[in-house]
Amino acid sequence: MTKILLSGCLGRMGKAITQIVSETENAEIVCGVDLASGECGYPVYSEFSAVTEDVDVIIDFSHPSNFASLVSFAKAKKLPVIFATTGLSEDQRAEMKEAASDIPVFFSANMSLGINLLIRLAKQAAVILEDKFDIEIIEKHHNRKLDAPSGTALAIADAISDSLKCAPEYVYDRHSVRKQREKNEIGLHAIRGGTIVGEHDVLFAGPDELITLSHSATSREVFAQGAVRAALFMCGKPKGFYSMDDLFADMV
Repeated sequence: MTKILLSGCLGRMGKAITQIVSETENAEIVCGVDLASGECGYPVYSEFSAVTEDVDVIIDFSHPSNFASLVSFAKAKKLPVIFATTGLSEDQRAEMKEAASDIPVFFSANMSLGINLLIRLAKQAAVILEDKFDIEIIEKHHNRKLDAPSGTALAIADAISDSLKCAPEYVYDRHSVRKQREKNEIGLHAIRGGTIVGEHDVLFAGPDELITLSHSATSREVFAQGAVRAALFMCGKPKGFYSMDDLFADMV
């Protein structure tokens, strides 16, 4: 049985993960950490130092402000961490990678297995279509989302960029410049409205044909499913930095 500590257990994603784990035979949440107060069916602490339960792995879906205390606790306990919190700064991401020299660290900009499969397919398509196809990324999210473009859209663009022979230029807004599209561009476009959970389209537009890779999340459960899958994968792993590519390799 994999024993999970859930950081951010009282948030929307925390509640989704709690539900998924309750339906998973070989996993249980033994405790949670959250600044808010509430009940989850397991002990909830306001700080990591108060945790007394035996834990195998940590899932973090909280807030960047909890990052330092989480890393300190995980290092002290030698626990693997699934970092699923969005909005981490560049310094925090660098520190996360440094922590991988002491503990097992799993990170993905998006925990959906489907979106990560889309990224793999986009990388393959970019290699084949690079010479004659233009690449555009369109993302759609709910009207409460603060960042634009989404971290997932940027992760898709970065993955494609790494696959291309020449580094592309990211173009976020075309209305201010009146000129033809440059060949080495990747266009990124953000739409905000309603309660859209998350949609991403990668367009490869070539001579007389259009190829579109699409992913649509209809509920937050897809992110919870991926995080729990990652937690089960990471349990017992040696120190190091892990990603969805490692999880996929273990699945095939």
